Amino acid sequence: MARLSPSDVLGIVLQPIDKVSETLERKLGLFSVVILSLSAMLGSGLFVLPSLAMMELGGGESPLGGIWLAYLFAGLVILPGAISKSELASAMPSSGGAYVYIEKTFGPIIGTISGLGLWANFMLKSAFALLGFRAYLWVLQGIFGVSINLDIAVMIMLSLIVGINILGAKSIKKVQTPVVLISVTYLLCVCIWALLTMELNWGAAFSQESLGADWHSFSSTAALVFVSYIGVTKIAAVGGEIKKPAKNLPYGILISLIFSIILYVFVTMTMAITVDPSNYVENDHAREDPIYIFALDAGGKTVATIAATFAAMTVLSGSLAGIMAASRFLFALARDSLLPALFEDVHGKFETPHWAIIGTGLSMAAAIIYLPVHDVAEFASGFNIMVFIVINLCVLVLRISAKSHWYDPEWKSPLFPFVQILGILGGSVLIYAMGMKAVIGGSAAIIIGVLIYQFYGKRNFQQEITPWETFRLMLVNPDEVEHRRRLAAFHAADTERTNHLNLNEFTSAMVALGYFNPNDKKQISTLRDYFHKADKDDNGIIDIDEFLIYVEETTF
Repeated sequence: MARLSPSDVLGIVLQPIDKVSETLERKLGLFSVVILSLSAMLGSGLFVLPSLAMMELGGGESPLGGIWLAYLFAGLVILPGAISKSELASAMPSSGGAYVYIEKTFGPIIGTISGLGLWANFMLKSAFALLGFRAYLWVLQGIFGVSINLDIAVMIMLSLIVGINILGAKSIKKVQTPVVLISVTYLLCVCIWALLTMELNWGAAFSQESLGADWHSFSSTAALVFVSYIGVTKIAAVGGEIKKPAKNLPYGILISLIFSIILYVFVTMTMAITVDPSNYVENDHAREDPIYIFALDAGGKTVATIAATFAAMTVLSGSLAGIMAASRFLFALARDSLLPALFEDVHGKFETPHWAIIGTGLSMAAAIIYLPVHDVAEFASGFNIMVFIVINLCVLVLRISAKSHWYDPEWKSPLFPFVQILGILGGSVLIYAMGMKAVIGGSAAIIIGVLIYQFYGKRNFQQEITPWETFRLMLVNPDEVEHRRRLAAFHAADTERTNHLNLNEFTSAMVALGYFNPNDKKQISTLRDYFHKADKDDNGIIDIDEFLIYVEETTF
């Protein structure tokens, strides 16, 4: 067995360690977590995407109303990932969310790819939300008979939400809480009114024809609307700003996700059975203001005008939350020396990563001006599905390698590992359904991530043994895994760095390895005997190499 030095076992931790040092203030409670998550999920996913999903379900030729089932399926696929994310968040309540979990599990290369990919994903989704804002603003200017330069209006609003983000999460909560609550309440009232007063065509949502021509059209639609739920990931990205994160993060994630699934299914089902799906299409293209069309048929122009106003405010709110989450990925990458330290800089007064926020805002502006945001965002959603697959893998790897890499979440996923396996299989189905779109999105993220790591991160990041490396080694050489654990424990106990251990240090190492109970006097007495047997020179100290040889020849 190869001889290892202390630097060779960096990353192996046997006992609890302090949480990652955070410079962001923890201000958000459970209600704030739920609101922020809902605002991220109930933006463009509810107010823009339904009409696009109807066209996708119809193969791009004619809209179909069975999208409620696609929303339900996508929500069920993401549920295992949300459960896994809840467990990971309770163990690592740090800003950066999914990036942190993946980097700590699989190492810096995969971490860089995931962090940058998630940043791009959320940045593009936020840009897409602003396009939805522009669509509803176009409707409103027609209603009120005013002329607005929509492009300039979008850039002004982008500047405003960047400024609000710099002011901090409390400021965002003050804006989002009333917007989300009022918009959702109003939309539910419109839905109930439509169900009570309009002729219902149940076949538009429940007939076999309404669910798509085949499995591929249905699954590709589910993959498209999957992006509606990634607000779950966004709230984990600000874990460093949440009070009592071990409780508030998992419960906030699950409450908001379950509520969102129910809301999406109810609203899209109502939209289909009360209004002919063809009304959501104009000139063979899906309209980007489906809630306005629905409200117009359900309650007339006044009701529709109010709905359009709330829709514009809500998608803007979603963009607000999106910038906050996206910027935290840059912050976390910089904190781990995988991006320049500029993005780690926190504003002295507002305690927010202002340069990361500004960088995200500028990137959004460039995307809106120069890129086909809708198409790019669709490619990015494929990468996001891949991330949720990896999140489920993280829990599997961390649970199995927990003896070598201290992992003790305060909230644990039920039905482990079946929930994680189900999430991996469900995500794989959606990836297959997306086809080349998923390949393009994933490949772009991988290439960019690898290049940035090779040219910047590799020079600054200190390599450590990852849980993934331990997991793989456990399958082929479990003795080597145990050897590394012992060596890590021995050198951790050697506080003076002399490569020697006295009796107290010896005891500390053996207890850390889990071989002895420190409260059992009989076991401690036995441990003293082991120490003296290992002390060949009878000088009260043992050489770590001698210690290692003795321990590996002894059965405990």
